[in-house]
Amino acid sequence: MSTQDLHHLSIAALAAQIRNRQTSATEVAQHFLARTRAQQALGAFLAVDEDVTLAQARAQDAAIADGSAGPLAGVPIGHKDVFVTRDFPTTASSRMLAGYRSPFDATVVTRLADAGCVTLGKLSCDEFAMGNGNESAAIAPVGMDAPAPVRNPWDTGRVPGGSSGGSAAAVAARMVAAATGTDTGGSIRQPASFCGITGIKPTYGRASRYGMIAYASSLDQAGPMAHSAEDCALLLSVMCGPDVQRDSTSLDVPAENFTRQLGDSIEGLRIGVPAEFFADGLADDVRSAVDAALKEYEKLGARLVPVQLPRTQLSVPAYYIISPAEASSNLSRFDGVRYGHRTAQPADLQDLYKKSRAEGFGDEVQRRIMIGAYVLSEGYYDAYYLQAQKIRRLIANDFQAAFQQCDVIAGPVAPSVAWQLGDKADPLASYLADVFTLPASLAGLPAMSLPAGTGAGGLPVGLQLIGNYLQEGRLLNVAHRLQQVTDFHRASPANIE
Repeated sequence: MSTQDLHHLSIAALAAQIRNRQTSATEVAQHFLARTRAQQALGAFLAVDEDVTLAQARAQDAAIADGSAGPLAGVPIGHKDVFVTRDFPTTASSRMLAGYRSPFDATVVTRLADAGCVTLGKLSCDEFAMGNGNESAAIAPVGMDAPAPVRNPWDTGRVPGGSSGGSAAAVAARMVAAATGTDTGGSIRQPASFCGITGIKPTYGRASRYGMIAYASSLDQAGPMAHSAEDCALLLSVMCGPDVQRDSTSLDVPAENFTRQLGDSIEGLRIGVPAEFFADGLADDVRSAVDAALKEYEKLGARLVPVQLPRTQLSVPAYYIISPAEASSNLSRFDGVRYGHRTAQPADLQDLYKKSRAEGFGDEVQRRIMIGAYVLSEGYYDAYYLQAQKIRRLIANDFQAAFQQCDVIAGPVAPSVAWQLGDKADPLASYLADVFTLPASLAGLPAMSLPAGTGAGGLPVGLQLIGNYLQEGRLLNVAHRLQQVTDFHRASPANIE
C-alpha cells in the first residue's frame, strides 16, 4: 500500500504494517504530520512538536528492530489537552494554564506510549472540558494567531461537539489514527456522534485519572476515540488497569483484553430501548437513523426489549448541580499564587485572587464555578447538592432495574445532528442537548457512540450503547457486530481525502 493511503488503515492494520516493516513508524509519523499541517484550518491541534514526534517514531522503529516493540508500535495518536504531558504543553484550553509544562505524564499517556503509540500533539477541547460544542477554547490552535473554535470536518460551519471536539475532529479528518478523550457528561460520545467516529467511556474508575486535569472528579473518565469498535478495543485494552497507588478513584480490577469478545454471536441478545430516549424533542432524522440501526441488530438475531428510565429528564438538573459543585472545588487551586495565570501588579492578596481568576477563566468556567459555589454554600447544600446526589442514586437504580430485562441499552446520543457554530449561545439550550448522555455518566456506567447513518445535510448520527458495570467487552462486541454489516464507520467527510 502507498504511504498516501496509510490514514485509511485501521489501527490493527497500521500496526501490522509497521511491525512487518512494510512501512516504518517514522514514515507513518511524517505522513500524519503532513496531514495535520494541511488541515490546520479545522483548529483541532493546540500544540505540535515535529522533532518530539519523529524522535518517538524512530524509537519505535528501533524497538521493532530489536524485538522489544509494544502491540501498538508506531500508531499515531493525539491527546486531549487535559492530559498532562512532559513533551508538550498542557493548557486545558485555558488562559489559566497557558504555556504550562508538566514534569510528568498522565497514566493514560504513559500506558499508550509503553504500548508503542507515537504522540502527534495536543488536541483542543472546551476550556477545562466544560462545554459540548468546543467553542470555548481560549488557546490559539496551531497555525492561528487567536483562539478559535474547532470546526466539524463534515461541515466547517458546524461544531464538532465537545468537550473532546478536537479529538473527534482530528480522527474524523484522519489527522491521527486515534485520540484520547474524556467524558464527564458525554464529552466522548457526543463529539463522536457529531463527527461520525467511534468512542467509548468505560466504567468509572476503569482508566486512571492520574494526570488528567479534573473537572468533576466523580464523573470524569478517560476513553479512546477512533474509527471503529475494534480500534477502540485495542486502545482501551492498553489504557485500562488499576492505578490505585496514584489514583484513589481507580478500580482495583485487572487489565482486560477487550478484543477477546469481538466476533461473538449476539443471537438472543436483549437490547433495551428506553421510551424516554425517543420522546418529543428527538429530531426525526436522528430517530430514523437510530431505528434503522436497531433493525440491523434484529437481523443479527438480537431482540429489542422496551425498558424504562423514568428519571432521564432529571439527569440534566442533577448533573448541572453536581458537576459545577465539584468544579468549583477542583478549580479553587488556580488562585494566581502557586501556579497558573497571575495578574500583573495586584493591589493586595484579595485583588490577586480576583483578577487572576477573572483573567484566567473564560465565561463558561466562571459560570460553573459560581453555580457550584452557590449550591455548596450554607443554606443551599441540603436543598440542591444533597437532593441532586439522591437523584443520582435513583438514576443508577433505574439502570439496574432495566438491566434485569436487557443486556445492553440502545438509543440516540444527541437529540440532533451537529448544530451551527454559535447556535447554542444560550447555556440552558446547550445543557439540554446532553439529556441522553448524562444518565450513564451519573450512574458511572460504560457507554459508547458508534456511527449509525446520516441525518439532515448528510451529517453523521451516532447510536449510543450503554452496558452494565465492567461490561466494556460486551459493548464493544455489540458495536463491532453492527460495523461488520454496515459501512458508516468507514465514511469520511467529502472534503477529506
